Amino acid sequence: MTTQVTNSPRIPPARIPGYDGGPFRHQPELLDEHLFWLVHLHLGATQDREAGALLSRLPGGDTWPVFTVPLAGDHHLYVVYRALEGEAGIDYLVHHPDWDAAETLARDDAHFMGPGLSWAELTAAADNGLPGGSTTNPHARLLLLLPAFGDAAVPDDAVERLTAALRDRTRLEAPEQLAATLLGHQGQWGPTHWTTAGSGYLINDGGYSFRNPANAFAWPTARLAQVGTALTL
Repeated sequence: MTTQVTNSPRIPPARIPGYDGGPFRHQPELLDEHLFWLVHLHLGATQDREAGALLSRLPGGDTWPVFTVPLAGDHHLYVVYRALEGEAGIDYLVHHPDWDAAETLARDDAHFMGPGLSWAELTAAADNGLPGGSTTNPHARLLLLLPAFGDAAVPDDAVERLTAALRDRTRLEAPEQLAATLLGHQGQWGPTHWTTAGSGYLINDGGYSFRNPANAFAWPTARLAQVGTALTL
């Protein structure tokens, strides 16, 4: 497969190499909707009629919603709402135009895989301010990528940081309490320990992570280094 990566915030890639899916639909306007975050972060969406309706539309239909976060060195993170009947979910991918295929950092679904991002990588992607993605808003980027994160060593100010993002993007009550809960549970895989390997790239010990070299399904060493470098540039 080939892809056409563009700097326009209005046009998604036509294809993502190595990833079977699409056609893609770019909807950056959703990132300004309170209801979208109820769905994306699994914050009681089924109890809210409007959010439930949005949930039923996002992973369905003939086109797949996709959001883009650019990284340094022309790398990109893609958040794809996988619209396969019976296999709907959210895929978190990293890609560079020189790579033959994108790599899946994490999958948020019934057959979850992850984590794909440490706290430092998550906040670096949120804060880099690079244009050409779905948004440059650091709060929106943080929440968009949060479900791919898992880290047992979050800093003391992590709750404050996540609280600010929730307050900015949602209308939820007690965002500080929710931020503490999200950082405590950390998705379906829970907190994971990250260490430095090889030439300085990060790996983890997660039993469901592609970035744990001890797992039989982990990426090869060269790709672990490539992805780790991309996320820390």
